Amino acid sequence: MATFSKNKRNKVLDKEQLLSDFRLAMESRHASLMGRKEVFMGKAKFGIFGDGKELAQIAMARYFNNGDFRAGYYRDQTFMFAIGQLTIREYFAQLYAHTSVEAEPASAGRLMNGHFATRSLNDDGTWKNLSEMKNSSADISPTAGQMPKLLGLAYASKLYRENQGLKEFTQFSNGGNEVAWGTIGNASTSEGMFFEAINAAGVLQVPMIVSVWDDGYGISVPNEYHTTKGSISELLKGLQRNDDQKGYEVFVVKGWDYEALDRAYENAARIAREEHVPVLIHVVEVTQPQGHSTSGSHERYKSKERLEWEQEYDCLAQFRKFLIKKEIATAEELDQIDQEAKAFAKKEKDAAWQLFSSEIKNELKEAVSLIKEVAAKSQQSQLLESIADELSKTLNPIRKDVISSVRRALWILRTEPESIKSDLKSWYTIQQELNEDRYSSHLYSQSEFSSAKIEAVDVEYDDEAPLVDGREVLQACFDNLLETDPRFLAFGEDVGKIGDVNQAFAGLQAKYGEHRVTDTSIREVTIIGQGIGAALRGLRPMAEIQYLDYIHYALMTLSDDLACLHYRTKGGQKAPLIVRTRGHRLEGVWHAGSPIGMLLHSLRGMLICVPRNMTQAAGMYNTLMHSDEPALVIECLNGYRLKEKMPANIGEYRLPLGKPEVLREGNDLTIVTYGSMCRIIEDAAVELAQMGIDIEIIDVQTLLPFDVDHSIVESIKKTNRVLFADEDVPGGASAYMMQKVVEEQKAYYHLDSEPATLAAKAHRPAYSSDGDYFSKPSVEDVVEKVYSMMHEVNPNKFPAI
Repeated sequence: MATFSKNKRNKVLDKEQLLSDFRLAMESRHASLMGRKEVFMGKAKFGIFGDGKELAQIAMARYFNNGDFRAGYYRDQTFMFAIGQLTIREYFAQLYAHTSVEAEPASAGRLMNGHFATRSLNDDGTWKNLSEMKNSSADISPTAGQMPKLLGLAYASKLYRENQGLKEFTQFSNGGNEVAWGTIGNASTSEGMFFEAINAAGVLQVPMIVSVWDDGYGISVPNEYHTTKGSISELLKGLQRNDDQKGYEVFVVKGWDYEALDRAYENAARIAREEHVPVLIHVVEVTQPQGHSTSGSHERYKSKERLEWEQEYDCLAQFRKFLIKKEIATAEELDQIDQEAKAFAKKEKDAAWQLFSSEIKNELKEAVSLIKEVAAKSQQSQLLESIADELSKTLNPIRKDVISSVRRALWILRTEPESIKSDLKSWYTIQQELNEDRYSSHLYSQSEFSSAKIEAVDVEYDDEAPLVDGREVLQACFDNLLETDPRFLAFGEDVGKIGDVNQAFAGLQAKYGEHRVTDTSIREVTIIGQGIGAALRGLRPMAEIQYLDYIHYALMTLSDDLACLHYRTKGGQKAPLIVRTRGHRLEGVWHAGSPIGMLLHSLRGMLICVPRNMTQAAGMYNTLMHSDEPALVIECLNGYRLKEKMPANIGEYRLPLGKPEVLREGNDLTIVTYGSMCRIIEDAAVELAQMGIDIEIIDVQTLLPFDVDHSIVESIKKTNRVLFADEDVPGGASAYMMQKVVEEQKAYYHLDSEPATLAAKAHRPAYSSDGDYFSKPSVEDVVEKVYSMMHEVNPNKFPAI
């Protein structure tokens, strides 16, 4: 483990560069100081800043090349300034939540300040040339949440370097020479995601540099409560590589020592870039002059001595001393730069505020004028004038103030003639459309690569199509994807050598190599992160979670990073990762999971596909490979050995997503279901038919999207009854489907019976076939539920059982 100090060696540093760095550091510091004041003045809701970390980030930025990627956290403003991917004006635009992509390109005002991102996509959703850009993946707030995708960003470089089939994709990589740079606070290294990613990067030997900004605290909690030995570098000494073992390089450097920081990052960049060895840089003696955030003051928990030390060893104070000592500049010259930096930061802050506030003030003026106009014609003029006057006096108005006032004015006007209020209503309608775009667009792709725009291709069969195990259909599909698209790769636990636990990749690692079909260790969080990072860099990964029950490990990363990526960048980034897993019926508490409701509520922004067999699954995979949206595909765990016909066009047929399929036509009652329940209900239909009940069975096929053409309600118009059946807990996915059909599709108006659900028990299934039978819906359960519904309709024809 190397410790860098100013005595190691003397590197000649350019005077112009030193003064430029000082100017940038001071601009960033003043932006932090001003940002805090803006919050306290009520012009922004919350603030979190990067003061105290300026020097280390400037050093890091110097060795960050085109094509490199950052996965960091909310204190990296100086770094983003230094690589030219953030201006102070854009920085303040985010603080104010400016909804313009032009003003705030990272998130269009959707994220609080300090959440950085570059725009990887053109306006039409196509990729920019990432090799010619300095790139930042989109930040998330959860501590250590950046680490899983950091691994994937670095893993992509390994693939681009070692997989010869990827050499043509120069838009995404220059031969795998890109480094993935991660940053994290010292306290966040206590998180499991940090340790999992660190271990995985050491195993994979990928070009990943992790900088730990160590200010000694995690909000108010000191290091001794966070980290064994009170030092992450001491704790991770065992990672240090040696002559016999691969591992990390681990550097320790002081956050106020300019020369040592420069040497540390120079060496780290060389090692990672040239040798593809991960590096941990523990930046110690970092300060945080304004405390954690605008939520409180660090004077509450730091001693007087500590505060005095932080003032003396503030990196900018030390940098100033260094420049004077080295006779780079006089104190007066540095004071002048400081004053200029402060003036520049203020000018950019004011410009950002002007752009942000003027847009809303214009809307306010329009609203006030329209309300006053209608007040002059209304019988409620006094109330309307009061609303207009109150709105016009609002200090630092936000859109809520404007729209809320207009809505309340329309309430008052509810009994007035349409001619009086039409202009105000029209204005409000236009604002609704604009605000839908500002605050709710881009949850899913809006490009030509959206799954909704992928042309469907019917499955075809030869006359002599053989009956094969379902897993062989998948194997043929994956074989075709690997052969036809060099960007496609699959990885996960047991996916490689044995071809996954259900053999859908059997023999494919031997055919295509370990870079295409890869085993991983048991680490669900970073399997997903590996996929996110690779997808962010233009690859088409399939990350496997071995069983659906294990997806809980990775749920936060799926929800807080992948699912909302396209939304929180307003179409600026995409990661079309396919997450493959298997679930529903098997045996026992941890291998029979169907937590679909949890996934539906957590993963808006992803597609959720629930094929009933492997032919359906293959068609979905073919569609997803043409799409640019992330997806979760849940195969039926008990379907791999069931016989299916082998499609003739295994690589060409594409299933339309969001389009239910009618499996059986009937007239008495509609059953809406998916996945493994389809076979249960088909078997029940045979029994019900013998009782004189004719059911219609609909397989929704995908839950996100769900029946985009509202076809299910057409079935209910015919049967006038509906049952929603699945294996989730009561109130889970069955309740979701009911809301989509009964409320959204207005099926309520066509029902002659109460809509019903049939779900599993609230607990997970006990082990054994009996555990399954008494926990999840059986054929008998379906028959009795449907029969009871028909008994209510016609008790004479269907007497109680």
